[in-house]
Order: sequence, then structure tokens, then C-alpha cells
Amino acid sequence: MSVTSIQQAILDGAPGERIAELPLPETMRAAVVRKAEMDHFDGVATEDRDPRKTLHVDEVPIPPLGPNEVLIAPMASALNYNTVWTSIFEPLPTFGFLERLGRESDLGARHDLPYHIVGSDAAAVVLRVGAGVTRWKPGDRVTVHCNDVDMQAPQGHEDSMLDPSQRIWGFETNFGSLADISLVKANQLMPMPAHLTWEEAASLGLVLATSYRMLIGQNAARMKQGDIVLIWGATGGLGGFATQLVLNGGGIPVCVVSSQDKVDLLRRVGVEHIIDRKAEGYRFETEDGTPDYAEMRRFGKQIRDLVGQDPDIVFEHPGRTTFGASVLVCKRGGTIVTCASTSGYLHEYDNRHLWMRLKRIIGSHFANYNEAWEANRLVSLGMVHPILSKTYPLDQAGQGAFEMHQNQHAGKIGILVGAPEEGLGVIDTERRARHLEGIEAYRSFG
Repeated sequence: MSVTSIQQAILDGAPGERIAELPLPETMRAAVVRKAEMDHFDGVATEDRDPRKTLHVDEVPIPPLGPNEVLIAPMASALNYNTVWTSIFEPLPTFGFLERLGRESDLGARHDLPYHIVGSDAAAVVLRVGAGVTRWKPGDRVTVHCNDVDMQAPQGHEDSMLDPSQRIWGFETNFGSLADISLVKANQLMPMPAHLTWEEAASLGLVLATSYRMLIGQNAARMKQGDIVLIWGATGGLGGFATQLVLNGGGIPVCVVSSQDKVDLLRRVGVEHIIDRKAEGYRFETEDGTPDYAEMRRFGKQIRDLVGQDPDIVFEHPGRTTFGASVLVCKRGGTIVTCASTSGYLHEYDNRHLWMRLKRIIGSHFANYNEAWEANRLVSLGMVHPILSKTYPLDQAGQGAFEMHQNQHAGKIGILVGAPEEGLGVIDTERRARHLEGIEAYRSFG
């Protein structure tokens, strides 16, 4: 039995009993980086590193199944910045993560290989379940969140993101989603929204759950009705979901984008307060790289002119180029919540604006199972929609990663794995028809 035969059975709607009976092949296709190429970009500037040179599609063995684990067949996946970082070996090669995991246990040793299968998002079908798995069975259609944690430490039982064994699947573990067959923990699975295609459902997990935790969950900003929320990159993956969550949650988004086309897209979904950063000419550092506080104050005045006050919450993820402005414009007693630094990790800001005005900076990293589940439920209810700009087949994952690295994308980039083409996987056509206007509006973000 080949992987292709398994995928065809899934596309034909074979029942779970039939899926469980299909023999698994010994090898599969997978998008990998190779340990032997870790020094490939030595001496090359970050912006000139090309993921197309190091992200390969190889034939590799299928991962062995352990207790409380599940083998899935991803029909589609999606790219995140962690795949870009993995493929350009920055800020450090991920093989160090796999080596540390390999030293922890016999099960961990499976991950320490001369290749790393990447990918942290998936819409998939369950193929096999390991010992102890009771909630899922072969044939189940699932989406996958990327919080890999076994919950054996006490810290994780209050918030699994605090568990010392917490890792990001496909980044700090092996056997990610850009493969014909992937290995996940049972507590990573969620029901796939029945009105979405494979590629739409695959584009949700990492960035939606991250945005949900940052804004809505109990562990970060805890937005309430009426809060003014400044959202950087409001038509991108993180920012696009943040915009939806603020609108749905009774907040007031102030969205920052970089073109008139993106302004028009936000108007279409009901956003009133938008700043076109490019049209306004905002640049928050001078030519010599020092902070330009006059520009930051001009930016803050524009926000007040729009909504009458400083933001209660700043949804921060660009990092170096925006962080100083985020701290300055946030209101007295307000919150800057950050989950990334895509423009650089070293931030400079005037700390007087933080301590003297009682502001808080909260670091937020992905989401726990309950947060991811609740975010996924909002999608099933039609309250949040995918933001998918384009899709590539698995053998062009490197091209997608290149475009993400060069910021040539908007929204999410999907990767077709088991699905041969876009548009497949919908089983609730009535629900899709009810929510089609929203789906199409947010898909146009791309």
C-alpha cells in the first residue's frame, strides 16, 4: 500500500474502519532540512538566505508510533515563520532542539535524526492511534495545534505553556506537518471545521491560537468590550486574526497596514480606524538607527485623532522596527502584548514611558490546548474565517518559505500535501454557504 492509495481512500470518503485496515508504507515524502547543511549559509546575511536552497522534499521513513500519540495524514499544511527560521538556520539550527529531545528518553530519541521534518499546521485524517488514546480514532478529520507537551510536570497543569517540556511541534520536534504522514500527541488534535476546505482549515492553527491567547485568553491582555486595540500588520496572519477577534469581542481595532489596497480590505470587513503606515511615511528610527520619538508622537496623535484616546492594548509582533512606538503610544496602565519579533529581536524603547506610566509588557507564546480549542470553535461557528493568500504543492514549499522570508506574502501560505488540488474537503455545504461572504472577504486579504 502506498501513501497515494491512503490519500485517495481519504478523498473518496472511506470510513474509519477502512482507513484503520489500510497498511502503512515504510517511507513517505517530507519537506526537510538536512543536518549536513547547517553551515550552508555561513557568512550570508540573514536577508539573503534562501530557503529554496535548504528546504528539500526527501523520501524518509514513517515515524514510529508511541503511547498517547497519533499518526495523521496531512491533507494540507501552512507555513509559519518558524519554518523560515528552520530553513535558514537562524537564529540557530533546530537540530539542537532535536538533540536535547533525544537525550530525554527513548521516545525522544526518535526525533534526533540527520533530517528535520518541518511544519506546524495541518488539516488531516487520523490513521493510527497509540496506546492510551481514547478520544480519537482512525478516519477522524482533525486540525492540529502545535503545542507539543506531555503534561508530566506540575507547572503545566495550570497552563501547559509553562510546562518545562513544552515544545512547538515541527520546530522543536521532528515529524512536522509537511509530510505525507505526521506524528502528533493526542492532545494536539481538534475537530476540523466541516465547512472549510483542507487548505483553509490547515491555515488556522498556529497564528489563530496565538492571537486568541494574546487577546482573549486568561494569560495575556484579556481584552474586554470597548478596549481600543492597536494591531500591527492587520491583514497578515497574526494581525488578520487579531482584527477578527477584536471585532467579534466588542473591542475597537485600530489597524496598521502598508497600502491602500489593505485599507480597502479592512473597510470591507467593517474596520473603521485604519492607518496606512506607508502613506503616512512613518519610520520610527533615524538614518543612523536611533529612535525617532517625534515620529512616534506623531503616530500617537493620529491614533488619538481617530479614536479619542491612547490604545488600551497594543498587539505587537513586528519587533525591532515598531516596539519603541508600541511602548510610547500605549495608554497609561495599558498593555503591550508581544509574541514575535519578525523585524528583529533586539528592541529599543524609552523605559520611562513604561515604568512612570504603569504600562505592562506581556510575552505570549502560542497557546494551551483549551485556548487553541476555543479559537478553533469560533471558526466552526463561522465567527472567525481563514486568511489564506495562496497555496503551493509540497514540492514547492521552499518557494513559499522564500516569499514569506522576503515579506512577499499577505495572510497565510498554504501547502497541499495529500490533497491534489484546492477546494476539496468541505462536508457541510450549507454552513459554508451561510458563511461564504465572510470566507471570501478574509481570503481577499491575500
